[in-house]
Amino acid sequence: MTLKGPDAHSDRFLNDLAAINQRIGRATREISSGRRINSPSDAPDEISQLLSLRSSLSSTVQSKSNLGLVQTEVDTAERALSHAVDVLDRVQVLGTQGATDLLDSEVRRTLAGEVEQLLGQLVNAANTEIEGRFVFAGDTDQTPPYTFDASQDDAISDYGGASTTRQLGHPSGSRFAVSKTAQAIFEAAEPENNVFGAVNELRNALRASDPAAVRTALAHVRTAAKYLNGQQSFYGGVQNQVTEATEYAEKQIVLLKQRISSVEDADVTAAILELKEATQVQELALAAEARRPRTTLFDYLR
Repeated sequence: MTLKGPDAHSDRFLNDLAAINQRIGRATREISSGRRINSPSDAPDEISQLLSLRSSLSSTVQSKSNLGLVQTEVDTAERALSHAVDVLDRVQVLGTQGATDLLDSEVRRTLAGEVEQLLGQLVNAANTEIEGRFVFAGDTDQTPPYTFDASQDDAISDYGGASTTRQLGHPSGSRFAVSKTAQAIFEAAEPENNVFGAVNELRNALRASDPAAVRTALAHVRTAAKYLNGQQSFYGGVQNQVTEATEYAEKQIVLLKQRISSVEDADVTAAILELKEATQVQELALAAEARRPRTTLFDYLR
C-alpha cells in the first residue's frame, strides 16, 4: 500500500510557503533599496539593457570630464592669442611711426627696442603653459616651442615642438580638433602670414634706420596680423564646440539616469502593498496549516 496523502500535502504547502517568502523577500528588498532590480535574478530579461544604459552613462560622464579639462586649456590658448593680437596692434603703431622719413636713427632704434620687447611677448604667448603642458607645442608638450635671443638678427629659435594630432570626442560619437601648434600659428609656411618673421623683419629694419625697409616690413606685419586673428577665431570656435558638447553631455546624463531609473527603480507604494498582501497570505497559510487535522500511520491502518 502506497501512502502519499500527507507527504503530498506537506510538499505542496512548503512549496507554496517558499513562493510566499520569495514575494515577501523581494518586496522587502525593493522597499529598503528603492530598486526593483537588485540582482540579475530579479529581472534576467532586463539586465542586458540595464548594463548597456549604465555603460553609456559612465562613458558620457567621462566625456563630460574630458571636456572640462579641455575647456580650461582652450580658454587659456584663446586668451594667449588675444594678447598676441593686442601685441601686434601695438607693433603696427610703432611700425607706422618708424616708417616716416622725418625720424632720425636714434628714434628708430628706440622704436626697435620696443618692438623687440613685443616680439619677446609674442614668443611668451607661443610658449603658454598650463599645468606643466605647453599648449601650443603639439603632441610633444613638455618642451617650450621656442626660445628667444634678442642679441641675434634672427632672434627666435627653430620650432621645438611637434605636430598635433589631438582631437576630442563629442558625446554624440563625433570628434573635432582642439589645438594648433605654435608653428602653425606664429610661423606659418606662407611668408606673408609668418608673424614672427614679419615682426623680426620690422625690428631689424628699425634698427638699421631704413624707412623703405620699415614700410615693407610693416606691410608684412599687417598681413600677418590678419592671419593671427584667424588663428584666434579657430580657438573661439573650439570654445563654442566644447560648450555645446558639454551641454549635450549634461542632457544625455539626465536622460540616461531617467532611463536607468525607469528600468531598475522600484514602485515603493506597490512594493509596500505587495509586502502587506504576501504577509497576510503567509499568516493565513500558517494558521490554516496549524488547524489542519493530523493523521498518523495508525489512522490509515484502521
